[in-house]
Amino acid sequence: MEAELAALAVSGATTLVGHMVSDAWAQTRERMARFLARGGETDGVDEELDASREELIAARDGEDPDAAADIEDEWRLRMRRALRADPAAAQELRVLLDELAPRSEGVSTVTINNSISGDTQNSQVVQGQSFSGGLTFHGQGRA
Repeated sequence: MEAELAALAVSGATTLVGHMVSDAWAQTRERMARFLARGGETDGVDEELDASREELIAARDGEDPDAAADIEDEWRLRMRRALRADPAAAQELRVLLDELAPRSEGVSTVTINNSISGDTQNSQVVQGQSFSGGLTFHGQGRA
């Protein structure tokens, strides 16, 4: 269950930060503030979200990818804490993310979560939804 909540927090933070620089920011900010406030006053969360947005815009204008990643990490941790404190919030966040996701008519969407862990990986990693016709890799792998 912990891995599922962690993945959900990553998805939430990625969506949040992506929307910070989009036309949908006002709606996203309001809804995320309500989620993160967990029934409390949203003013403080609104201010934090706006401050993060300003930092993100400055980071992107200054081509500082580390600062942008730090902002996303900050909100990922915040969402993870909210999910740990209230596991029932997971369903609320899933619904919110589904509603915020861009939809195209007639196009189905699939969420894929891949994780590679353990020792150093010295071979190809293929990520995708479906593969047909087989895959062939040529060449020498590193030892």
